[in-house]
Amino acid sequence: MKRIVVIPGDGIGREVMDAAMLVLEELDLPFDYIWMDAGDDAEKRYGKALPDETLEEAKKNDAVLFGAAGETAADVIVKLRFELETFANIRPAKSFPGVKCLYDDVDMIIVRENTECLYKGLEYEVDGVTIATRIITRKASERIIRYSFELARKEGRKRVTALHKANVMRKTCGLFRDIFRGVASEYPDIESNDYYIDAACMYMVTNPQHFDVVVTTNMFGDIVSDLAAGLVGGLGLAPSANIGERHAIFEPVHGAAFDIAGKGIANPTAMILTATMMLRHFGYIEEAKKIERAVEAVLAEGKTTPDLGGKLKTMEMAEEIARRL
Repeated sequence: MKRIVVIPGDGIGREVMDAAMLVLEELDLPFDYIWMDAGDDAEKRYGKALPDETLEEAKKNDAVLFGAAGETAADVIVKLRFELETFANIRPAKSFPGVKCLYDDVDMIIVRENTECLYKGLEYEVDGVTIATRIITRKASERIIRYSFELARKEGRKRVTALHKANVMRKTCGLFRDIFRGVASEYPDIESNDYYIDAACMYMVTNPQHFDVVVTTNMFGDIVSDLAAGLVGGLGLAPSANIGERHAIFEPVHGAAFDIAGKGIANPTAMILTATMMLRHFGYIEEAKKIERAVEAVLAEGKTTPDLGGKLKTMEMAEEIARRL
């Protein structure tokens, strides 16, 4: 029995989480779900955005399934990633038939280092000057780069591309680039190359088919994964997983979307696909494929929420997917 801590979070988090749970419950899975609070509302109720009880449950159980973070994102999901030492953030971007997007043949995975860089939050101010410290270590860089090559090999992918800015940030990005080139030499069966982050953003828009597995640092990964989501139809289609040696957190890339929260029109696809990443993580490959095929069928038929040009409510789309299971 796997014990999953379910944290809906803020905004549309509860709505998309309910949709994903509707789909998961169609399958006979040995999962025990523990619902916990975290986020903006939790901070108002308990005085802490990430209550101690929630963090304790997350640490002692098998995985966290997370909905969406609001204004307290740094205190909730970012803190959870650090506390659970989930060093790899995996963000696929894939074109689906029936979804209006820039390209119909995008299929890449962005692997983002999750524990350091500017997101360590080491900022301070002195006499009107604000300073942020960027941390890039050999250990974390080699770990995430090696993970990306192992992922490429496991998934049968052909190329790993590193993104950096070593021509300007010569020490931090220079270290990341040099480690990448060293690790790449140990995987002669997989193509490798690296780009400056600014050029890579252009290439990702003009020739996204070139990218297969992309590995980069924390902040760069956060940015380019949203760019990649824009290529394939938006954040409503973008799942992600945070993987560590002992723990895992599964969350959609989108945020709390307060502007549509409570209207019942949030796209549940990213949350449902995030759940399939959790199933794959625990070895339930066939169950994950069933859900993925059902999602693809619903998208192909145009039975979607308004963000994709459809007319369905959040739970109506989830029900369409569940029926195909």
